[in-house]
Amino acid sequence: MDSQHRPSPDSEQQTTSRKQKRGIGGIGWAVIGAVFFGSLLAIGILPRLGQKSELQAAVKEASTVPSVNVIAPRRATGATKVELPGSVVAQNQTTIYARSTGYLRRWYADIGDRVRAGQLLAEIDSPDTDQQVLQAKAEVVQAQANVSQTRANLAKSVSDLKQARANLLIARQSWERWQVLVKQGAVPQQDADTKYATYQANLASVEAAQNTINSDSANIKAAQANAYASQANFQRNTVLQSYKKVTAPFAGVITARNVNTGVLISAGNGNTSNTSNTNTSNSSLYTIAAYDNLKVNVSVPQSLSQSLKTGQTAQITVRELPQRVFTGKVVRTSNAIDPTTRTLLTQLEVHNSDATLRPGMYANVKFAINRTNPPFVVPDSVLVVNGGGTQVATVTKDHTVHYQKVAVGRDYGTEVEITSGLTGNESLIATPTVDETEGLRVQPVAQSRRK
Repeated sequence: MDSQHRPSPDSEQQTTSRKQKRGIGGIGWAVIGAVFFGSLLAIGILPRLGQKSELQAAVKEASTVPSVNVIAPRRATGATKVELPGSVVAQNQTTIYARSTGYLRRWYADIGDRVRAGQLLAEIDSPDTDQQVLQAKAEVVQAQANVSQTRANLAKSVSDLKQARANLLIARQSWERWQVLVKQGAVPQQDADTKYATYQANLASVEAAQNTINSDSANIKAAQANAYASQANFQRNTVLQSYKKVTAPFAGVITARNVNTGVLISAGNGNTSNTSNTNTSNSSLYTIAAYDNLKVNVSVPQSLSQSLKTGQTAQITVRELPQRVFTGKVVRTSNAIDPTTRTLLTQLEVHNSDATLRPGMYANVKFAINRTNPPFVVPDSVLVVNGGGTQVATVTKDHTVHYQKVAVGRDYGTEVEITSGLTGNESLIATPTVDETEGLRVQPVAQSRRK
C-alpha cells in the first residue's frame, strides 16, 4: 500500500522543476509590482509632501505675525440732538445804591415783592443835603443880584460917558473960540490956556468913563458865569436831594434787601454787606431782577459752533419742573471761542411771564442741529492717549501699524466722535496694546461692529 502511493523518482523531479519555474516567475512579478506601486506612490505623495511643507512654512510664518482685530470708522448722521447744561440768568439785574447820605427813614419793599418802574422803595432822612440845597439856592440869589448890580453899574458908566463926551465937546469949542480971540488981542493968552486945560480935563474924563464901561462889561460876564455856576450847583444838590427817595429803576422782583430802618447810609462808598439787623454804614440797599424775560447761558463745544445759528430754537427743561418744557431762542453768541474750554458762549431768550423759572437755576438745553459735515464715530477702545496726544492705531496697506493723531469731539460713553485726523478709509485696531508698536507687521482680521 505504501508502494502504491509513493511517487516515482521521475515524477518528483518534474514536480520540483515546475515549482522552481513557478517560484522564479512569482519573484519577477513581485518586483514588477513593487516598482509599479512605488511609481504611483511617488506621483501621489511627493506633491502632497510639498504642499504640506509649504503649509507648515505658512503656518510658521503666521505664527510669528500677530493677528489684530480691525474696524472701520463710520460717519455720524447729519441730524443730531445735543443736550448741554445751561444757567438761567435774569434779563436785567442790578444792585441799588444810595446817592444821598443820611439815615434810612423807612423802607417800602421787601424780598420777593414785585415792583414797577419808578415805584418808591425807601426814603432817606438827609438834613445835610437839605441844607446844601438851601445854601445853593441862596448862592443863586446872590449871584443873580451881583449880575443886576453890575448891569446897573454899567448903565451908570454909559450915562457918565455920554455926559463926559458932551462936556468935552463944549470945552473944545470954548478953547477954539478963545484961540481966535487971543489972535485978535481981545483976551489974554492966560485965559485961552485955561480953556485948553479945561478941554484936556474933559478929554481925560471921557477916557476914564470908557475904561469904566469896559470894566463893568467884564464884571457882568464874571457875574453871569458865577450865576451859572451857582445855578448848576443848586440843580446838582436838588438832584441829590431827590435821591432821598429810592425808586425802582425798572419793573422786576426784589431779590435782596440789605438795610433796615435807622441804618446810616453812606452815599457812594461801594460797600455791600447784609445789615438787615444791624445799624452799620452801608450803601447797598436792594437787588432787583427782571423776571418776565430770562436768559439761558450755554457753552457750546467748538465742533458744533458752526452749526448753531441765531434765531434757532431749543428745548429747555429743569429738574424741578419735569412736566414743563420751555422754548428758548438763540439771540446772540460771543463770536469767540474760549481758549480754555474751547466752547462758544451762547445766550438764549426765554419768556417767563408766570415767573416759573428763576435766575440761578440749572437747566438742560436740547438743540436739534443739522451738521453739513458730520464727524466720524469710533469705539472708545480704539483711542490711545500718551505723550503724543490722542491717537488711533491704524493698519496700513502693507499690514504695518501706524499711529495717527486725531481730535476727539462728543463722547457718547462707549463711542466718541473724531472731528479731525481720519478720512474714513482707515483700518483701526479695535483694542491696541503696547505690543503694537509703530511699524510692526500684523495680520488684520476684520471685526463687525454693532450699531
